[in-house]
Amino acid sequence: MPSPVISGSPLRLALLAVTTLVLLVGLSFAATNAIAREAPLYLVAHPDVTTRWLNRDTTRAIFAMRQRTWPDGQAVRVFVLSNSHPVHARFAKEQLAVYPHQLQLAWDRMVFSGTGQAPDRVSDQTEMHERIATTPGAIGYLEREYLDDRVQVISME
Repeated sequence: MPSPVISGSPLRLALLAVTTLVLLVGLSFAATNAIAREAPLYLVAHPDVTTRWLNRDTTRAIFAMRQRTWPDGQAVRVFVLSNSHPVHARFAKEQLAVYPHQLQLAWDRMVFSGTGQAPDRVSDQTEMHERIATTPGAIGYLEREYLDDRVQVISME
């Protein structure tokens, strides 16, 4: 006579599989909804910057520290959050279409070869806002709640 544990195990495995599937689907929907609820990110600059829009390639070149001036010739001062900051990761992936570690590699190459420098790091979006608002030629990124008339939004196409 088969033991109840052995005869019940296919049923238990099926129940476990269904439960796991339901949990995974639920987590997937929760993650998707959390991403959808994230605040939009804006490319922002010092109010005296005359450039009102940038294309993705120019923006990527500025943040990779390959382009050191605005299109009108004014010097650019780039501000970024730390590589581990979720807003920095979102900006790099969504707006620049690169991963944060790719930007870091580009900065490291320039610094170590002596051909350039890394951007200025800030600790949070409040500091980012303050530094952009008070530094001529500054550029960075912020969520909507940090925007005010002390910085200008630069459109990205």
